Amino acid sequence: MAPIPTPSEDPEDNPETYVGLDRASAERLARERGWATVRSLAPGTIITMEFLSGRLNFEVADETVKRCWKG
Repeated sequence: MAPIPTPSEDPEDNPETYVGLDRASAERLARERGWATVRSLAPGTIITMEFLSGRLNFEVADETVKRCWKG
């Protein structure tokens, strides 16, 4: 039988610290801080409301993080 996957936990990190960084630097820093999944999205991108622990989302415009949230 396959093992039951265990959800990853969110690192102790404040998403607001990424706002204003360039996309590449923000993604690199988030991975260094332990985020399992880092997702960059254009403003207005349609996404599901599925919450996933260990995922950090960036809204990016002009290669700059404008908004950041967990899940």
